[in-house]
Amino acid sequence: MSEKILEVKNLKQHFGSIKAVDGISFDVYKGETLGLVGESGCGKSTTGRSIIRLYDITNGEIKFKGKDIHGKKSRKELKDFNREMQMIFQDPYASLNPRMTAGEIIAEAFDIHGLYKNKAERKEKIGSLLEAVGLNREHANRYAHEFSGGQRQRIGIARALSLDPSFIIADEPISALDVSIQAQVVNLLKQLQKERGLTYLFIAHDLSMVKYISNRIAVMRRGVILELGSSEDIYQHPVHPYTKSLLSAIPLPDPISESTRTRIPYEHEETGDDASTHEVFPGHFVYGTDQQIAKWHK
Repeated sequence: MSEKILEVKNLKQHFGSIKAVDGISFDVYKGETLGLVGESGCGKSTTGRSIIRLYDITNGEIKFKGKDIHGKKSRKELKDFNREMQMIFQDPYASLNPRMTAGEIIAEAFDIHGLYKNKAERKEKIGSLLEAVGLNREHANRYAHEFSGGQRQRIGIARALSLDPSFIIADEPISALDVSIQAQVVNLLKQLQKERGLTYLFIAHDLSMVKYISNRIAVMRRGVILELGSSEDIYQHPVHPYTKSLLSAIPLPDPISESTRTRIPYEHEETGDDASTHEVFPGHFVYGTDQQIAKWHK
């Protein structure tokens, strides 16, 4: 693996008595895509929002490029951080301001940071970003309601790219889109990653799409990462019963295979205080007690 761009250690995010994220640790390496998957309410979106400072964390440590990103920061430090890390939001209908044109939405970030010399350069930046995400320069003057869901998400991606970040958190960027459009958006993200050297934290609950885009996958449930490994290991050699249950629920696009598919129900086992993260294969980690790991690993 290349250099670590993000280090998360024992991250906790509690809202009153609700432990949305309960002591998770993982690293993200430069140029990779780490997929974070799990059912609704497991804490994956809260994790992303905590990393990008939308929430003040309850406990733990988050380092971005070797620097602790939480705690008191100067205005300049915050501006530098915001340029380096951006987010693509889940709902392309709610995340765009209906009173602003696509051009204004995309330009808002570099207006704040003063990243152009004159109006001509500003217009050129907007146009090149629209083209980079598969839209036309003429779209700059349209409002959000004039676009389809897939086009709106492309505007959201262009907005995230406007400050030329190195790290992007994609918070379920395809879940609100038609299936036919989802593949287009994922292919666009992969293409942009290749062209711009981007690193992604890709949050989703669609395991089939996560496999396609991710180098490594972390499986999350009830605020805890239960299994983390390479995409191939998670799909071909799952260890935790919850991972096996999730994988067995993926529908197959073939009626014959689908009719014979065996779904594995998940029966939760209490782990207790002696549970920890075990490395069962090189780079493949599973959370549980010693006895549980020994049983699952068989």
